[in-house]
Amino acid sequence: MLITSLSLQNFRSYESCLFTPDPGINLIIGENAQGKTNLLEAVFYCCFGRSHRTAKDKEMIAYESDESRITLHSVKTDTAHKLQIRLSKEEGRTIRADDLPLSRIGDLIGLLNCVLFAPEHLSIVKEGPAERRRFMDMELSQTYPAYFFVLQQYMRVLRQRNMLLKSIKDSPELLQTLPIWNQQLASNGFKLMQYREAFCKHLSNLAQENHRDISGGKETLNVSYTPDCDVQDENGLYEKIERAQSEDLRKYTTTCGPHRDEMALTLDRKEIRAFGSQGQQRTAALALKLSELDLIRRETNEWPILMLDDVMSELDEKRQQYLLERILPVQTLVTATQEGLSWPKAKKFTVTKGQILTE
Repeated sequence: MLITSLSLQNFRSYESCLFTPDPGINLIIGENAQGKTNLLEAVFYCCFGRSHRTAKDKEMIAYESDESRITLHSVKTDTAHKLQIRLSKEEGRTIRADDLPLSRIGDLIGLLNCVLFAPEHLSIVKEGPAERRRFMDMELSQTYPAYFFVLQQYMRVLRQRNMLLKSIKDSPELLQTLPIWNQQLASNGFKLMQYREAFCKHLSNLAQENHRDISGGKETLNVSYTPDCDVQDENGLYEKIERAQSEDLRKYTTTCGPHRDEMALTLDRKEIRAFGSQGQQRTAALALKLSELDLIRRETNEWPILMLDDVMSELDEKRQQYLLERILPVQTLVTATQEGLSWPKAKKFTVTKGQILTE
């Protein structure tokens, strides 16, 4: 999987630009606030239909412009593809893939696969369960499009059920409709649980190998799925939701289900978040990101695009060297404020005030 060109018009700091990366390593150098991360954001948007920096599409439209456009050309399984995204302040978003309109974001996800590693992704290791659920959801969605649709259904039912719980206080007759939502929640929820359990097993094996290579085998990294409801089938989940109903009515929210799942990360059986040093947490985050590459490669038979956003400064020399060795078969976009490392066979770009120059 390769990006052959990326064209931006009125996107963030870019009035107009054409970025043509090499199949290997692409080093994007520039001072802060010059537009380096904006390039990666555009690629990320093409993968997921959303930004990793903002929930508002309008924020990606250049100041005083009415719309922005992203055009990305790629090659997947030896076939050329074109993706066009238009963001309009008045008309919202339109997406076309190979000149055909896409009506749903689910039809976009999986057309282009990427792995983004930025300093804020240390939150996967350092922060609470919500960050790790988001990590699972994003990687499963781009690898298995069916997962994304089930996740959408589950979250829609969850929102409707929570609204119902708040309405029952003033309209007690609505209580009789709750079992319908309980069943839908259990049906979609158990499907999510099955996907997540298999994902964590595969990820754990890959992460152990990567972590062992980075750390020299001093510690063992383990990734495990810790469901909020430990059940064997859909009926079991339905029963758990039913038993929690009185508490849900008291709290006006759904207190049981996959929306409260955890992906546990441990080093030698100790929780990294609580007991890991800063260096251990960074090593674990790097191992997870490299394992994403391996997992997507295994499931799609192609390497995804790897994007490293000013992350090398967060890693010591040993981790930097290991990362360099691992990314050689992958098309990689690297941003940095200065060249620093000796990058093998890297194509170099300089970004200044929304302008891209090739060295």
